[in-house]
Amino acid sequence: MTHSFHVFLSERNNYDMDIPSSPGKFKMDKRTRWHKSLPKLAFWSILFFGVIYFLFFRTPSSFSSDTSRRSLRTYNYGGAAWEKKVRSSAKVTSKNGVSVLVTGAAGFVGSHVSIALKRRGDGVVGIDNFNDYYDPMLKLGRQALLERTGVFIVEGDINDPTLLKKLFEVVPFTHVMHLAAQAGVRYAMENPGSYVHSNIAGFVNLLEVCKSAEPQPAIVWASSSSVYGLNSKVPFSEKDRTDQPASLYAATKKAGEEIAHTYNHIYGLSLTGLRFFTVYGPWGRPDMAYFFFTKDILRGKSITIFEGPNHGTVARDFTYIDDIVRGCLGALDTAEKSTGSGGKKRGTAQLRVFNLGNTSPVPVTDLVSILERLLKVKAKRNVMKMPRNGDVQFTHANISYAKKEFGYKPTTDLQTGLKKFVRWYVNYYSAGKKADE
Repeated sequence: MTHSFHVFLSERNNYDMDIPSSPGKFKMDKRTRWHKSLPKLAFWSILFFGVIYFLFFRTPSSFSSDTSRRSLRTYNYGGAAWEKKVRSSAKVTSKNGVSVLVTGAAGFVGSHVSIALKRRGDGVVGIDNFNDYYDPMLKLGRQALLERTGVFIVEGDINDPTLLKKLFEVVPFTHVMHLAAQAGVRYAMENPGSYVHSNIAGFVNLLEVCKSAEPQPAIVWASSSSVYGLNSKVPFSEKDRTDQPASLYAATKKAGEEIAHTYNHIYGLSLTGLRFFTVYGPWGRPDMAYFFFTKDILRGKSITIFEGPNHGTVARDFTYIDDIVRGCLGALDTAEKSTGSGGKKRGTAQLRVFNLGNTSPVPVTDLVSILERLLKVKAKRNVMKMPRNGDVQFTHANISYAKKEFGYKPTTDLQTGLKKFVRWYVNYYSAGKKADE
């Protein structure tokens, strides 16, 4: 059964270094700086040694529990027929179109962005490893939608340099939309290695290939609002501190931002990071609250709603997928060319990071109330104190920078967005698809 898939195309808190005002104050200021820097030093030390351990000291057998999460099948690529599919998918059909490699193309955001790019005339080739972090049937369904739109998804892993180099040999991509990642805050407590593998090692591998490509592509990539971590200043601004991650997922995304700075500085890669705020909508991720709340409410199961200290409200800046897509395209359209050649920097390159949110935080209890009205079913609420699993109590995006740079302006409120999601959910699962138990 064909399902509708609508994409609308209308569109370092820099710390003072406590420089002593006089030599007599130097020792006290130095001690103060040292104590202030301890958490940051500890974080980066742990992350660094974690990466070294994961990449160099784990034995092949230790990956066995992770492998099924990363890959569903053996990848086969290459050959005349394969190259023909890649070139056909990458064909630009509009006057000012660009050729884009989209990683994570079978994912939630990746599939929507890929279709939007293709429909406006850009050449698009996707890559996805089709892991089973959540229901793989959703990814295969998205792949079918992309195929009908003319987008070919290469089945492979961003940690495979041979595959990435081959893709750049076949198509001289002008842009990369890097949306592949190991998502989810809580899952990091179960399988931390998968986050280092995808979000750090995978990102570095992609940048290594891009730095040597001719021409170097401009890169837009998905960071996360999770980098704000324990920051208590709201709304969150790109200038706020991001050195207190509350989860390993957030830490890997923050590491990605530092890695992007490094490759921009050394190799002249144009890099734009996008901090997404709680994206939701049709074809979304089953591990997100709005998705599994809908499933459990319809099944008559109780749902767990977390509250903060002293019965504090837990709220999220829910952002509808169409608004996120417009933000991704706006960032890509304003991305400047990379300046490197032959793997060497030839000039200063663009380096940016943007918040993409809705600017209207909504309590999770209100989210549940909206779902109750749309589903016409009363939820069985189980209110619990928020556990220490990496989640934060509140998110709120300041989007003034994105608005200034490319006119980003979200237009979908939560009531409207959830109505579209529920319509898709009911149609999708009533057509014989089975939601995970």
